[in-house]
Amino acid sequence: MARKYFGTDGIRGRANGVITPELALKVGQAAGLVFQRGDHRHRVVIGKDTRLSGYMIETALVAGFTSVGMDVLLLGPVPTPAVAMLTRSMRADIGVMISASHNAFEDNGIKLFGPDGFKLSDAIEGEIEELIDAELHTRLAGSADLGRAKRIESVHARYIEFAKRTLPRHVTLDGLRVVVDCANGAAYRVAPETLWELGAEVIAIGTEPDGFNINRDVGSTAPAALVAKVRERRADIGIALDGDADRVLIVDEKGHVVDGDQLMAVVARSWQEDERLTQPGLVATIMSNLGLERFLGGLGLTLARTAVGDRYVLEHMREHGYNLGGEQSGHIIMSDYTTTGDGLVAALQLLSVVQRQGRPVSEVCHCFDPLPQILKNVRYRTGQPLSQDSVVSAIAQARQRLGNGGRLVIRPSGTEPVIRVMAEGDDRGLVNEVVDEVVDAVTKAAA
Repeated sequence: MARKYFGTDGIRGRANGVITPELALKVGQAAGLVFQRGDHRHRVVIGKDTRLSGYMIETALVAGFTSVGMDVLLLGPVPTPAVAMLTRSMRADIGVMISASHNAFEDNGIKLFGPDGFKLSDAIEGEIEELIDAELHTRLAGSADLGRAKRIESVHARYIEFAKRTLPRHVTLDGLRVVVDCANGAAYRVAPETLWELGAEVIAIGTEPDGFNINRDVGSTAPAALVAKVRERRADIGIALDGDADRVLIVDEKGHVVDGDQLMAVVARSWQEDERLTQPGLVATIMSNLGLERFLGGLGLTLARTAVGDRYVLEHMREHGYNLGGEQSGHIIMSDYTTTGDGLVAALQLLSVVQRQGRPVSEVCHCFDPLPQILKNVRYRTGQPLSQDSVVSAIAQARQRLGNGGRLVIRPSGTEPVIRVMAEGDDRGLVNEVVDEVVDAVTKAAA
């Protein structure tokens, strides 16, 4: 059954359009009721990124949670993985992150975590959706049982210490010049400080949020600023986080961008050498490059693929016992440390490999030559373009042309009205042709 509110990563949309105070209030009430289990005093932790609308949504969520008797601990601007970690650490019944991740400031979203720090299952999100649309006035707390809200001041220090402890005690970043781009987002304080405390020379950009500039020409979705700064300062490495810091991209000392596939390859090989992989392989999505799969095969490792979305990667990891997975976009999940993607922790793991090997980042991070991969988006307004006969036929012809030496992935975005068309193969010309043909068919069907 199609879901009304939840997408692949929580609830997301235009602030004061889709994400209204009324909706946030109802989400707080519904989630609060679902996670009231037992007779103890229930509590929720709420973090946010740096969007202007975060104030509005935070206040509405507080009203919702307290109205059903839950105490609220407000974390302020912190990375999404910090919320997941603190949900467990502070014995909260639920965690909430107010963020639209890599989207522009006009959007916002609500991500929910269970008491174990993991994102919610489809079944639990379904329960919450039913309650959002239900009449709840008879289930509100009595006057004497309303929840209380307070701000927590030690959040940044706790997360910084957590991130540092993911490295062995003997590992430092001494001698490394690091440029970190915080996307004017949630990690604008914690990421530079963590790197500095570990010994790096830190040049920080994207650390002046004003409510409007999150992800604007900075961060993992706009790495040009980081590339320029790495070259200008002759840095050893550039680290680009997104708005809520659950994903990361790397720029090497030559100014070349390194994506999540290469990062997973580096970590997989390192952990295999250290006998740290709990399964002989890793988990990624259908979007990861075929070159990664071939590289892992050469190491005797496998690549398990899932639907797009870090939650699906994590579900497969948990079900089958993997401790490494992620997405090409830079969501890297290391379940030995975290319950969700953590851009800073992933960057620290890479830096530890760089320090141990004593080689430039460009050498460490070039594990394989990616196959030509083309991704194009087609925006649509209404309807189901993929169900049109012309689109079905174009997709079938494209797959036939690619044969066994390539892949074609067509999928609707889970967060916006967009059809994503991706193909890869050894022949770049052929890949371009099949993508254009499918895009043309989808565009006409969506008109």
